[in-house]
Amino acid sequence: MSPAEHAEVSQWLARHGMADAEPTPLLAARLAVRGRAKFMDSLLLAVFLMGAALTHALALPGDVTSARWPLLVLVALVAALLAGQWLVGRWVRRADQRAGAGLPQRVAHPVELGWPAVLGRPFAVFTVAAYASAGLLALSVLPVADPGLRRGAAVVLIGLAGACAGLLLQLRQVLASPAVAQDEASLTADVIMRVEDARALVTPSLVWSLPPIFLYGESLGWWNAAAVALVVAGVAAFALIQFRAPRPASAARQAMATR
Repeated sequence: MSPAEHAEVSQWLARHGMADAEPTPLLAARLAVRGRAKFMDSLLLAVFLMGAALTHALALPGDVTSARWPLLVLVALVAALLAGQWLVGRWVRRADQRAGAGLPQRVAHPVELGWPAVLGRPFAVFTVAAYASAGLLALSVLPVADPGLRRGAAVVLIGLAGACAGLLLQLRQVLASPAVAQDEASLTADVIMRVEDARALVTPSLVWSLPPIFLYGESLGWWNAAAVALVVAGVAAFALIQFRAPRPASAARQAMATR
């Protein structure tokens, strides 16, 4: 390990109540790949939002011959976002597999780690509520006689469907992948990383972004206020859940002790 990697791993261990554990190349490699994956996920989301916004802005509501191409482009953008997120997640898991294959000995989790233990019910309930509320808002404006607004609602529904599918696929990867650990300390670190990965996945950045950006038409209406209210309420609820939820290290130890 380089001095910078050693310092980063030491800080991570201290932040999670494992200051007495020794920084290892295994932890350094796993933390490094997660840092790069976080950047790539943010980049994918930014590219998707810019592409969807550009497609929505260039669409001509009055042109019947071009009424379908924006939706086709948006479907392609959602598919590209979903594929990109899945590839990033697979890249992280494969990096973990390579790191685990080089261990002289390998230990397994003493108990099966399911989503209630790793993610937690409050985060799961919040995620379902966030997707459902954004979807219901988009569905409720479809009958409005505004082609631009209806197209925006279609964008939101397509984006939510793709984001939900991607979330489920990646969460399954987080839960199903084998432990990458050689002793008790690295096993605890492995579960902590799973908790952090799962909580990062359910942060509804896309869900919050889609309604305010795309649910607009020729004039302002109740849907604009509802979209902003969903963001404000969602941010407040998510912050409260994060504040009251056990820290990743505590959640990891509770998950390992559950039988």
